[in-house]
Amino acid sequence: MDTLELAGKLEGTQTVGTVMKALGKNRQGAIHAIYRLRKAASGGKRVYKISPSAPGGTSYYDIINKKSPVQLARSNDYIVHGREPGPEEALVFAANSRELRVALASLALFRSISDWKLLYKLAKENGARRKVGALYSLAKTMMKVRSMDKRFLRLMLPKEGESYQYIVPGLRSRDFQDIEKQWKVRLPFNKADLEAYR
Repeated sequence: MDTLELAGKLEGTQTVGTVMKALGKNRQGAIHAIYRLRKAASGGKRVYKISPSAPGGTSYYDIINKKSPVQLARSNDYIVHGREPGPEEALVFAANSRELRVALASLALFRSISDWKLLYKLAKENGARRKVGALYSLAKTMMKVRSMDKRFLRLMLPKEGESYQYIVPGLRSRDFQDIEKQWKVRLPFNKADLEAYR
């Protein structure tokens, strides 16, 4: 791919992650492509773009922080540009994040879910169907949340032969084994971990 074609494909604000996706390359390949463009554009001289404002867009962390008593440090790795993602999308992101604090903070989002159909669709597409269901059941034990449509609740339950999934690899609950069994999902929380919600 020549430099002009590469520039056209990557036009706009990019991160290493979005370049990896756009080009179908690993991290090293994406960094090399960025280097090629920078070198071609600068004619061998160092060029810097300086902006007084932070990059635009909404972070999934911002959405979670608006609703949750458990606050997360903003991450520029998970910013959505050009639209405002909803709590459904942030919840699916959190369920698949493999990070204990992100999953814990996301429990508060169940109070804001109104589109269960969208939540089910996103969870299914991202392999998080049962994880989202288990987090929903956990959230119900400690706070008032909107009731999930029974049809989607049935669709999210484990199918025969499905093996256990982990929210955070290697962590499982002592206190919520009934929820783990219902969803075939290992929860990384015990009652003491949920004090922020009490």
